[in-house]
Amino acid sequence: MADELKLYTTPGSTFAFRVELALILKGINYKIVEENTKNKSADLLKYNPVHKQVPVLVHNGNPISESLVIDDVWKGYPILPQDPYEKSVVRFWAKFIDSTCILAILKVFGSNGAEHAIAEAHKQLQVVENKLAVEGNKFFGGDNINLIDIAASFIAYWLGMLEEGTGIKFVPKDKFPKITEWADNFLKVEVVKDVLPPRVIPPKAQLLAFFKQRFGDS
Repeated sequence: MADELKLYTTPGSTFAFRVELALILKGINYKIVEENTKNKSADLLKYNPVHKQVPVLVHNGNPISESLVIDDVWKGYPILPQDPYEKSVVRFWAKFIDSTCILAILKVFGSNGAEHAIAEAHKQLQVVENKLAVEGNKFFGGDNINLIDIAASFIAYWLGMLEEGTGIKFVPKDKFPKITEWADNFLKVEVVKDVLPPRVIPPKAQLLAFFKQRFGDS
């Protein structure tokens, strides 16, 4: 019996993009199930009862509901190293970018560009900049993208849209040249271009309302 794989997502989801990119890189067939965030299906609520959000990857009825917890049971394109130590290092950096760096970036928009938020975002981005500078690779994964690159896709693509949509521009290319170079290389990868959603700039008021709702006025 063939594997059944479904990806529950919404159009333009930054987190679902990660999962879809990993699946395509590995050459895995899957079915997209689009969700309405204002009217979530019974299946989504069943498969992700804690967060009740997309993405959810369902493999033969077994749900995986975090974008960085990508099922690695399939062979093919390696998004993680085989060596246990190297694998743990990659997972560490992917988690750092996801839970520390991107969160700091989102708080800049949530605070409407407060100086202290920008300073914290620059601090975390500088850690990423330094890693790229020291290693000197085209991607975090060397010559090929890996889980870290997938986690950082928000920085490569969605950050620019948020800066343009809100008018809050705080990541200058001259301050972060390695991140800029990495992002350019990442967005040139054919499979990445194929999976990325259309570039749509939401109105500033809509974006700021979203971040205010998420982070409050702090």
